[in-house]
Amino acid sequence: MTVFEELKARGLLAQLTDEEEIKELINNGKATFYIGFDPTADSLHVGHFMALCLMKRLQMAGNRPIALIGGGTGMIGDPSGRSDLRTMMTKETIDHNCECFKKQMSRFIEFGDRLEEGSSKALMVNNADWLMDLNYIEFIRDIGVHFSVNRMLTAECYKQRMEKGLSFLEFNYMIMQSYDFYHLFQSHNCNMQFGGNDQWSNMLGGTELIRRKLGKDAHCMTINLLTDSQGNKMGKTAGNAVWLDPNRTSPYDFYQYWRNVEDADVMKCIRWLTFLPLEQVDEMDGWTGSQLNQAKEILAWELTNMVHGKEEADKAQNAAKALFGGGGDRADMPSTELTIDSFGDGEIGIMNLLVACGLAPSKGEARRLVQQGGVTVDGEKVEDIHKSYTGEDLSGEGIVLKRGKKKFCKVVMQQAIKR
Repeated sequence: MTVFEELKARGLLAQLTDEEEIKELINNGKATFYIGFDPTADSLHVGHFMALCLMKRLQMAGNRPIALIGGGTGMIGDPSGRSDLRTMMTKETIDHNCECFKKQMSRFIEFGDRLEEGSSKALMVNNADWLMDLNYIEFIRDIGVHFSVNRMLTAECYKQRMEKGLSFLEFNYMIMQSYDFYHLFQSHNCNMQFGGNDQWSNMLGGTELIRRKLGKDAHCMTINLLTDSQGNKMGKTAGNAVWLDPNRTSPYDFYQYWRNVEDADVMKCIRWLTFLPLEQVDEMDGWTGSQLNQAKEILAWELTNMVHGKEEADKAQNAAKALFGGGGDRADMPSTELTIDSFGDGEIGIMNLLVACGLAPSKGEARRLVQQGGVTVDGEKVEDIHKSYTGEDLSGEGIVLKRGKKKFCKVVMQQAIKR
């Protein structure tokens, strides 16, 4: 099966400028393609998974990826899918985020120093390198003349922002993204751009600019966005994103996110995101009932292994089994060590304990959780907000503190309290 046939069989493809030409390029390793990433944080998140997996699949087929970091466009902000104005960042913040991205991307694709003829090694570029030095008058005379304002205003990416007021700053985003493709086409023989299907209008602007300026053809292809059965973007909820950085989202929490996807979403995620053979995925398509739980465990392990490595994936799986009754090693559970300084009068209250473990952001929230019956210790519901624990209670293997059905923490004493 060719890489194009596999992408199609996995249901990844959305829009294409020329299916036959794109098929010819990527099946024969002739595509030098780029995907853009906004450096709005110091970590990639689950929403980037589709792009990272696509880059990996295409590089495995001999094509050359370019990871374009929007250091220049990031100072404006992409209005696509937004109803508010993005926060503008400093150059120092953007540079730091770029370094973090490259480290995380390296688990998916192999980077080189430059795109050499015949090599499929990836390159990371920052569009600040060419956008920041542009002369405004020259730019609008040379590039702006090829864009129709009337046509731009019909683009899907501007519709939501226009309801609340689209700034001229944001209006420039499509032109700059199109210029990126034009620049990469000339400097790196980049003949394709890939992205999520919410980027289609911006991507077409690039192919049109190349055609008008150079009289040559370039192509773009979009893939489906990673959404749940309700149409919401997965792992990208504002303020509650699922990050690839283990310091932001622990490997265990990352594993649990995928282990707890809805039944309706699990097989789609396995088909789109894992590298399991399609024959195996097709066999799993008919799974129901308890088999879906097995499918979720497979999904969670495969993706955690991809992002954090086999050791962390195994630990996360063992921790989940230990907590939810399937065996496993309790030592691998997420844990918090408390010192004697955490205790007042030799005891620590349940509300302080929840805050100390990160299971509640404040004592007020902790109180509410206990009063609503959402807290258990070693499987027993805590009903008294004044419940407290001694150092002896937390000695040895400690206790397992649980919030709701899915969030928990093993709590142990670093040293026993001396009386």
